[in-house]
Amino acid sequence: MQVYIAALIILSLAGVIEARCSTPGLRPEAAVADRVFHFFGRAAFGFWLLLLAWGVWRLHWSQPVAGLILSLGANALLVRGGARPYWPGLSMGLALVGLFLATVVFNT
Repeated sequence: MQVYIAALIILSLAGVIEARCSTPGLRPEAAVADRVFHFFGRAAFGFWLLLLAWGVWRLHWSQPVAGLILSLGANALLVRGGARPYWPGLSMGLALVGLFLATVVFNT
């Protein structure tokens, strides 16, 4: 179930980027883009939690645990690198890919 792990990591990265970009200089300048950025980040975090719960319910216990550990590790590596000006676009792109992968996981 590699798609499951990939979806968890990607959604986690999208959510943590949105949470870390609290300063106005790191958020999109346009109001509509800022709302979309906020929506995608929160949706990514919500679906990350939903995927974890789904994995606990439907998969062997080791897969959600591995997904959680890998997600937290990826978040630590991303945050350790420091904020970048391209983060909002990266977060929205990761959220779209992660939400697509989540639908693939839920439909299998």
